[in-house]
Amino acid sequence: MADQPSVAAADRAAELARSIEAHNRAYYVDDEPTISDAEYDALFRELVDLEANYPALKRVDSPTQRVGAPPSTAFSSITHGQAMFSLANCFNDDELTRFDDSLRRELGVETLTYNAEPKFDGSALNLRYVGGVLESAATRGDGTVGEAVTPNARTIRNLPLRLAGEFAADSVLEVRGEVVMPRSRFERLNAGLVDSGNKPFANPRNAAAGSLRQLDSAITAERPLMFYAYGIGQRIDVAITDRISEQLERLDRLGFTVSPHIERVQGVAGCIDYYQRMAERRPELDVEIDGCVFKLDDGAQRAEAGFVARAPRWAIARKFPAEEVVTTLADVDFQVGRTGAVTPVAKLVPVAVGGVTVSNASLHNADEIARKDVRIGDQVRIRRAGDVIPEIVGRAAAERPADTRAIEIPAACPECGSAVDRVGDDAIARCTGGLVCPAQLREALKHFASKSAMDIDGLGERQIVAFVADNLLASPADIYRLYQYRDALIERPGYGEKSVDNLLAAIETSKNTTLARFLYALGIREVGSVTADSLAERYKTLDAVRMAALDYPDQVARVSAEHSTKKAQEDALSETGLRALPDIGPRVAECIAEFFAEPQNQRVIDELLAAGIVWPQPEVSVAGGELAGVTFVITGRLPTLTKDELEARINAAGGRVASNVSKKIDYVVVGEDAGSKQERAASLGITQLNEAGALALVDGS
Repeated sequence: MADQPSVAAADRAAELARSIEAHNRAYYVDDEPTISDAEYDALFRELVDLEANYPALKRVDSPTQRVGAPPSTAFSSITHGQAMFSLANCFNDDELTRFDDSLRRELGVETLTYNAEPKFDGSALNLRYVGGVLESAATRGDGTVGEAVTPNARTIRNLPLRLAGEFAADSVLEVRGEVVMPRSRFERLNAGLVDSGNKPFANPRNAAAGSLRQLDSAITAERPLMFYAYGIGQRIDVAITDRISEQLERLDRLGFTVSPHIERVQGVAGCIDYYQRMAERRPELDVEIDGCVFKLDDGAQRAEAGFVARAPRWAIARKFPAEEVVTTLADVDFQVGRTGAVTPVAKLVPVAVGGVTVSNASLHNADEIARKDVRIGDQVRIRRAGDVIPEIVGRAAAERPADTRAIEIPAACPECGSAVDRVGDDAIARCTGGLVCPAQLREALKHFASKSAMDIDGLGERQIVAFVADNLLASPADIYRLYQYRDALIERPGYGEKSVDNLLAAIETSKNTTLARFLYALGIREVGSVTADSLAERYKTLDAVRMAALDYPDQVARVSAEHSTKKAQEDALSETGLRALPDIGPRVAECIAEFFAEPQNQRVIDELLAAGIVWPQPEVSVAGGELAGVTFVITGRLPTLTKDELEARINAAGGRVASNVSKKIDYVVVGEDAGSKQERAASLGITQLNEAGALALVDGS
């Protein structure tokens, strides 16, 4: 192997790279190949050999990098340079018209120009180019942080590894788009999977998303993915217009594939006309679309319109109607969840709807069954849109077969035989067995070990089902006794010394947690992670939470005796105790009180604490807790701080930050593009502060 390439070798490698990328575009983008497969393979093989002989010639943007890298063990995280926002949806012309009317009033413009484009049904991707070369690729994630899938993205044939044109070495350009799998290539992929004895994908969207998130990028390289660019994120030292239509033209010149169906349209009439034409074209397209997107074309108008929550005010997605089909309701099974909810699940004669073969659909509860008036044996209409769980809309015909059977909620739990009851106005029937019920126990343990709760890596559904079946786990506290069975676990099929030791180490690590995570892990009905955070922030200690929960029934009784009207009672309850927290209403407070009043739950909590679960004890605030009991909401973009930074300052001063505006809020901190929360605060007469005013309170000035 030579150490340094000759000038001739370097020139040949560069020429081959340019030629192969041109052929890639002709084949994958234009669908007009200019050479035979054999000729292409010969060029590619020559470049591979050159790079093998002269490693210095292998660049990150070489076409050979599209064949995949060694398998990854996990996806790391990437923070987007500019957030990827969600889009508001509308489902009819009236809603689209109201969107346009609102924008026109706000901007004072008679007719708005929109950029109209198809809404791809694939997987969103954010590409980051530094100096014109692809540096990283990340999934959308939560809009701020996504999963790093760079090696996989490099394998997508029509995705530029180097942008056309000249770029400063430290320039940054983020390009957003959708990874899709064309229908024609999807069908060939599925045929190959079936021939090789593998399970086919349900639809092109699942195929695209699954292929993009392969741990082995060599597998991704074999999948016929395409990338369609539709927008720009962060840009540093890159001169690009703010008009979307011109941005897309520039992306095309940079080497990206841009949908040929994008148009500039005038006003809502132009949007409606475009939507109707795309709906007619939809069956003919080789790429799945589930609607149309309309964005204000003018950058200055977009800046003035701003954002609300996590969505821009200047864009909207007009979705195509959900698909409906007719099939037979063959039977009904009953599933038992973590809280004992007994949910009827319809067993259907399999039918294709929305690109997926559906054989199950939720019937929710007895009230829904009665409202829809469906029976076993009925012909029923099934609806599915996007990722929405299939639902039974209702009966398909007024007349039903003579042999249909009514659906009856069982009186005894199908898992444990305990009584099934409906309490008060609760529409859901519940098993009364508690953790004695294997189904409730399994679901409770899965929740306890989940990432947002105790985060026990390696204790997933498969392990929990097996351990419950073998009587190794009968409560969450038993997780911390599994070390006693180490030798027996190692001997189990599918296990080994390393995997068991990793699991036991993860269990030990989970003992160091936070009060909020612990409260969430307990699985208190109606208490999600946000409410658990609120309880931890307000009460600081588990004992204080227990006391507040146990006192709640007495508090309700006292208030009921002191106040004669329902409103007066509600106002009094919202001023102190559990109900004083913005996230907690009557139903949630009752669930918290019921949980801590149950002796079995108290016993499990005591056993968990005895096992060594701990969390940091509350520190005395540097500011002396001057904001103790004071609740804020932060909305809009702040001039100097992020929301998280201001929230940390408020918490350090003894205050707390809630997510929603209600009469329980003391102050609303308002930044730019504050939106509906500012309007809600004004309607309730809540004091509004800017960033400087909030910091003055925090600093005690």
